[in-house]
Amino acid sequence: MNIIVKNQKTQTQVERSLTKGNFKTWRPTTVKMNDLSFDKNLFIPMPTGKKIDSLFSADGGLMKGTNYAIVGDPGVGKSTVMLDILADLNKQGKKTLFISGEMNSIDMHGYVKRYPKFGDLDILFMGDYIEKDPLVIVKSILSEGWDVVLIDSMAEVCGAIADFHTGMSHKRAETEVLNLLEKHNKAENRDKVNTAFLIIQQVTKMGEFAGSNRFKHMMTGMAHMKFMDEGRAFFFSKNRRGGQMDALFFTLNTNRNVGWLHTQPMNNLS
Repeated sequence: MNIIVKNQKTQTQVERSLTKGNFKTWRPTTVKMNDLSFDKNLFIPMPTGKKIDSLFSADGGLMKGTNYAIVGDPGVGKSTVMLDILADLNKQGKKTLFISGEMNSIDMHGYVKRYPKFGDLDILFMGDYIEKDPLVIVKSILSEGWDVVLIDSMAEVCGAIADFHTGMSHKRAETEVLNLLEKHNKAENRDKVNTAFLIIQQVTKMGEFAGSNRFKHMMTGMAHMKFMDEGRAFFFSKNRRGGQMDALFFTLNTNRNVGWLHTQPMNNLS
């Protein structure tokens, strides 16, 4: 077996351990699910009370400690729809946070005029801290412990972190953010809350989710919003929590709320 380690001292230790069959420097372990225990509250869904709940999970609602990436066509309403979901969860008594890497308070005022319930959301405008370390800002706000956090967008937040830290790559900045997501998924915060994250993400020129393999693997589900012949549609291409895999159509031609319409099987869509 040929294992290459950058550090020569570590390389020597690895080779000696493999030769002797006594690999002490690092040893992987296995687990049996029957030996693990979880807080039963972790598996209680967080419903919005709307049709979208059946898409998020088979239990009917967003699940704690999960991560969902959301992409969509330009102008389809990604921010509006996700803010609507967040505001409905807030109305249901969940502690919610909106981290905006793109909008400022003036931009947000326009949304609140049309959707007054958005005015009750806790919002972190990253642009308000332009001279501060954005990584420290995000770490600080998340440390409280939130039920659900919406990030708009992952690219903007990672870009701000990379720009502030001279020499830091966008990939490294993404790693720092993903480490935070994992930490708070596991309730490593003040209030011991298993945070669920809704993350608006960019797509590549080929229409694929942007981001590293680790980003994709950490996502519980991949959601899409598209313009279709029948109208605007929301659907999942992947969902580990077993939600309905049909397309749910919606309209933004209503005041105060996103209008959730009807579902349609994906294989019937044009």
